[in-house]
Amino acid sequence: MGYACPVCDAEEADAEHLANHLAITASLGREEHREWLEERAPDWGDCSPAELGDIVSRHAEEIDTPDFEGTGHDHAHEPGRPDSLEAGIARQSQRPGRGTMTAEAEQVLEEARELTQRMEADADEDDSEGTDTDESAAGDDADGATDRD
Repeated sequence: MGYACPVCDAEEADAEHLANHLAITASLGREEHREWLEERAPDWGDCSPAELGDIVSRHAEEIDTPDFEGTGHDHAHEPGRPDSLEAGIARQSQRPGRGTMTAEAEQVLEEARELTQRMEADADEDDSEGTDTDESAAGDDADGATDRD
């Protein structure tokens, strides 16, 4: 028997995995998970997985987890194994409603895209103009006018 996440219904093998799921997902910026934890376990950041598991499992639906049962599932996760933390996070991020960003995050990414495009355009412009020689650049002042103007 395992647990369904009370926020997103992700299936977790046991209370400790449920605690890890909630804490990691909250730490990755998923507001619903963070708010849920803060409401039911205000000191969640100071808890061990076992301690947090005891708290959160009281609020989660107990479910059959055939994917985990009989597999010899233990806590010795290895990278690349189907039950690894990385695989679990990847699996969660593929569910509907996952991967959405806040408006602030979208704005930051858009500004970064614009800055990158400007930098690339400036670099392309510099390449197409070639390099100035010291003689031609010496007669120009800050506004581009020459001393002869």
